[in-house]
Amino acid sequence: MELTLIRHFATAGNLEKRYIGRTEESILPVTQTKNLPGPQIVLVSPRRRCLETADLLYPGVEKVVWEGLQECDFGAFEGKNYLELSGDPDYQAWIRSGGELPFPGGESRASFCARTQAAFEEAVDMLMSRQICQAAMVAHGGTWMAVLSRYAVPKRGYYEWNCGNGCGYQVRILEERWKTGEKQCKVERNV
Repeated sequence: MELTLIRHFATAGNLEKRYIGRTEESILPVTQTKNLPGPQIVLVSPRRRCLETADLLYPGVEKVVWEGLQECDFGAFEGKNYLELSGDPDYQAWIRSGGELPFPGGESRASFCARTQAAFEEAVDMLMSRQICQAAMVAHGGTWMAVLSRYAVPKRGYYEWNCGNGCGYQVRILEERWKTGEKQCKVERNV
């Protein structure tokens, strides 16, 4: 099975380097889109920016909203950027932890990764049950960092899977291995 994993197009909050998790933002105007392989189905995070990106990239293709692929809940940091948070002691503690502490009133990286990884596994299992050979998923940068840091070959750390808005990865899942518990996806190229 081939999967194209795409991060949504840019929003105003992205350009301002804000923590945008649960906030509903539309994407900024897009003048050009990529020529991506045509999937049989597109699984999409329920956030508006992902739905709009999926509609632009894959018009006329069946889309299924997939719960669990949402970005991290940034809690008290939501909608703010590092300049606005620089004097906040909670933010400084979070920075010192390497991003491991939970966001105040939000998710920890561990719970976020567990949620998105479980959603990804369920999505892959559903695609296999429907005998889908080529699919796309449109979600968030953090979502793909969490998923790929666990399943991707070659192995890389969480932050090493960061990708720009509108970018992502083409991966291949070897179904027989996945079904026997060797849950991996081979990263074939950047898109």
